[in-house]
Amino acid sequence: MRTADPAGMRIVLLVTALVCLSSGFLAVAKSRLSANANGSQQANSADESQILELLTEQSAAWNRGDIDSFMTSYWKSDETLFVGATGVARGWQAVLERYHRAYPDRESMGQLKFSNLEVHTYCPDRALVLGNYHLDRENDHPEGVFTLDLRKFPEGWRIVVDHTTAFSAAQRPQPH
Repeated sequence: MRTADPAGMRIVLLVTALVCLSSGFLAVAKSRLSANANGSQQANSADESQILELLTEQSAAWNRGDIDSFMTSYWKSDETLFVGATGVARGWQAVLERYHRAYPDRESMGQLKFSNLEVHTYCPDRALVLGNYHLDRENDHPEGVFTLDLRKFPEGWRIVVDHTTAFSAAQRPQPH
């Protein structure tokens, strides 16, 4: 089941495509916007495949209990941001410290699964990913949604901004 609002997604992509104006990539952004506005979820480019692989590697590191390797998916910069219910962590080091505080041991980390991933490239070096996360832990099963702003660097795609929101128990989608 698709949870994203197609009209809302077009607005988000249009606004983010404006970022490309100063770089001269508007034509690329418009073609990506048109291609993605119809709801296609397939990885139709090498960039989208690389982004999905990055997220696969990230969840594998988490599931090994390796937060430091999990963090290699993030841009190692003072400009990296994590936005969540507890506020904003500014800078790669602050994001790393936040993860270590929030998940001090293997038990608190549980097993991470991503689902409903949508990759929207809007410039040759910028992409937006929407998705759901689910943690399986012994005593609970937290889940929620996230939006990732990624940038392509010489070393590959990296998360620049991570906005993650946990569902409350009342908000959790019910199985059909």
